[in-house]
Amino acid sequence: MFPTILCLVALVLVGISQWIYRWRNPRCNGVLPPGSMGFPIIGESMQFFSSQPLDGVPSFIQKRVERYGSLFRTSVVGQPMVVSTDAEINHYIFQQEGKLFQCWYTESARQITGKQGIMVQSGVMHKYLRNLALSLIGPEKLKDGRLLHEMNEITRNHLHMWNGCGGEVEVKEAIATMVFQLAAKVLLCCTGEMALKLRRDYKDFFNGLISFPFNIPGTTFHSALKGRRNALKVIKDTFNKRRSTKKSHDQEADFLDCLLEELDKKETPLTEDIALDLVFLLLFAAFETSSSAITLALKFLNHHPEALKELREEHERIPSNRQNQEMGVTWTEYKSMTFTHMGQELHAGSKKFMAFGGGSRLCAGADFAKLQMAIFLHHLVTNYRWKVVKEGNIIRQPGLKFVKGFHIRMWDNGMDEGTDIIA
Repeated sequence: MFPTILCLVALVLVGISQWIYRWRNPRCNGVLPPGSMGFPIIGESMQFFSSQPLDGVPSFIQKRVERYGSLFRTSVVGQPMVVSTDAEINHYIFQQEGKLFQCWYTESARQITGKQGIMVQSGVMHKYLRNLALSLIGPEKLKDGRLLHEMNEITRNHLHMWNGCGGEVEVKEAIATMVFQLAAKVLLCCTGEMALKLRRDYKDFFNGLISFPFNIPGTTFHSALKGRRNALKVIKDTFNKRRSTKKSHDQEADFLDCLLEELDKKETPLTEDIALDLVFLLLFAAFETSSSAITLALKFLNHHPEALKELREEHERIPSNRQNQEMGVTWTEYKSMTFTHMGQELHAGSKKFMAFGGGSRLCAGADFAKLQMAIFLHHLVTNYRWKVVKEGNIIRQPGLKFVKGFHIRMWDNGMDEGTDIIA
């Protein structure tokens, strides 16, 4: 009996050791770069998610580059991967997608953004969906006075509201709410309480994108999936409501109308599930990145008053050339903001600075985000002054986290900071 037990234990130990060996030495048709796969399943996730300061290269990357070079293997959230920090290689990968490389996302990101969403599509279908998105938020559409008017109006209204509620505001959440309201109105004609409810459904979406895909109550992934289901219900109900509503011939078609027209075509590759996933992801992409970028802009402007002075001077010159001083920013004015645009690399998509991706994965909403940020800065610096009252702590984990928020106090141009603000 005892020898049998020993044999069973030995077999289990051999099996575990083989499993660990295979985990640390994954099969590959080529030659894998050096690196460590960490513990089975957990991999190096704990190190990847550890808090990192905002400035500099995250220590997770820095330590491995110093040890293994610019290309290394690792494992995060249960999935093996190769990390490249080489600008030439990264640019080459973007250019060769669909040829030598295939776009890939974590299982958690696939499930949360949609298994048929634009992120996981490739080839002809990805190009088709990207063109649909560009038809709404691409440069040609942004030149349209209607969308520019919406951006200007919503930005003005929110800044006025912040100023009227005592002047102190937590910037990251306030901007996220503002940009989400714009995106919801443009994409779904969704406003008011419904837009606020939809915004709450996205609460854990960002944190769930890179997480262990364990659908267990209490986990961020579970919460993100629940929010996805709720948001999709609102989006689908909006689809159905629009289908049942007759549109007058003289009423301009919006993005939702375009999607429904595509769905009604006989030979369309678009299905309702794909359309729902597209709207769901566009809503998230519109507000999360822009709100973080604008908050960081205010932080850096606060630390560099000479840059703020030059920015304000550029924007104060713009209204002086208008016939109507109350007009919002026009496309021509936006393109004239040379200092605001901080040079051409952001627009050209250089090899060393790919803020909006590259190749066929160049973000369809890049111009929408840049225009939104420029319009916000324009109305802020030409109509208000502000002071940071609580900077909090901004960290990367690996996405940006605004610990304790980023609070500013606002007051109207021409008023002293201490003057009471009357709404």
